[in-house]
Amino acid sequence: MVSTAPETTHALCRADAIGEGQARGFPRTPGARQKVIVLRKGGRLHGWLDSCPHYAGGTPMAWKTDRYLNGEGTHLACHSHGAQFDMETGDCVVGPCLGQRLTRVRLETGADGMVRLAED
Repeated sequence: MVSTAPETTHALCRADAIGEGQARGFPRTPGARQKVIVLRKGGRLHGWLDSCPHYAGGTPMAWKTDRYLNGEGTHLACHSHGAQFDMETGDCVVGPCLGQRLTRVRLETGADGMVRLAED
């Protein structure tokens, strides 16, 4: 989706900075503690809150910077709980939060190639 987002919208990254099968975390706004996970799967960018649904209030999922995938690179993983999530749907497929899912974050890619949070 191409957007004409105003220049004041916080850019997360350039779209080409996320390769196929890669995931990276970015602050939602400058200085924010909670991150947004941006990943590319099947050529499409997907955005998720970096917050495992296993505990109320969520838990950050990476065990170190940008380590959001399981060892095989097939699922998003919460390294605190061992939960694994489908990269495209956010559904928990393994672990203590079966039946739950990650919170989707809508993304927009501008004509400048920058990925931003979509305005609701």
